[in-house]
Amino acid sequence: MAQGATSLGMGETFAVGSVAAMTAVLISNPSEVVKTRMQLQGELLSKGTGAPRLYKGALDCFTKTLRGEGVKGVQRGLGAALGYQVCLNGSRLGFYEPFRKMYNNALGRDPGEVYAPAALAAGASSGVVGAVLGNPLFLVKARLQAYSPQHQIGRSSFNYAGTWDGLRSIVRSDGWGGLARGVDAAMLRTAMGSSVQLPAYNWFKSYLVKLSPSNTWEYNPLLLISGQPNSFWTYLGASTFSGLCVCTVMQPADTALSRVYNQPTRIDSRGRSVGTLYRGPIHCLYLTAKTEGPLAWYKGTTAHLARIAPHTVLTLMANEAYLRYYSNFKAGRDIFAEPETITSR
Repeated sequence: MAQGATSLGMGETFAVGSVAAMTAVLISNPSEVVKTRMQLQGELLSKGTGAPRLYKGALDCFTKTLRGEGVKGVQRGLGAALGYQVCLNGSRLGFYEPFRKMYNNALGRDPGEVYAPAALAAGASSGVVGAVLGNPLFLVKARLQAYSPQHQIGRSSFNYAGTWDGLRSIVRSDGWGGLARGVDAAMLRTAMGSSVQLPAYNWFKSYLVKLSPSNTWEYNPLLLISGQPNSFWTYLGASTFSGLCVCTVMQPADTALSRVYNQPTRIDSRGRSVGTLYRGPIHCLYLTAKTEGPLAWYKGTTAHLARIAPHTVLTLMANEAYLRYYSNFKAGRDIFAEPETITSR
């Protein structure tokens, strides 16, 4: 550890990451509602059926939801979303560095080295931990967001009074195992997104810091924000790049997750609650492509990008800021002072 460095434990980085993600979801949740509804409309209906489209696009979905259901409609599932962020991004941001160092050690690399295979594996592993912990809340969130009192959007609809009512209703109808519904899809989605989120952020941030006229195109506009590791613009550029990477990699699995969560269920001969439409995320992607075409995997991409880009930007920027404030507070300095080196144990 460098002289003067502030060391933060796993619990501290988990807590800071959780608060950062909760800050972001207050802004991004309406886009998540729109994305979920766009992914579910026309579910397993071929184009030749002539079924009416509820929404022409993401903006139309947002406008109709706001006009018909008010602010409550575009913020459906917010309570579950906040709880889920503690599980997911607290894990993703809090466990990433310990996992990365563990993989570096296992591969015979220096723990401080940014080694791409270890970074990708650490991102995926920390994301899977968060997905498993947060699955019940994500399940309830998706069902709350998909419900409209005006019309049924997907093949089924679940009217819960709130997060706790949703959790209780699932346990009553499907048993405790019902809370694990879609966990395989959640793990696939989150592993894909998490495998690139922090590695992409750290890579692009490092690229910006090291960028100079000697190693890039003379008129590269990124030179305007280069060489400033603690600059707002550096955080913004790196987190924007990260958000674009996450959306690109995660979209098909995200569509499968929304549909697996929202499908109708039944109790099978062995007393298990099973979905009536999909056996799992891969089966969902297969049926979706077979019935609606492969492009249906990308339903709601505009809304997803409108959600994931600002959410990733706000999460990562807030995490950087909160880490700085907390490490300064812990060291007894002015919380807004320039940070010392921050390390995680």
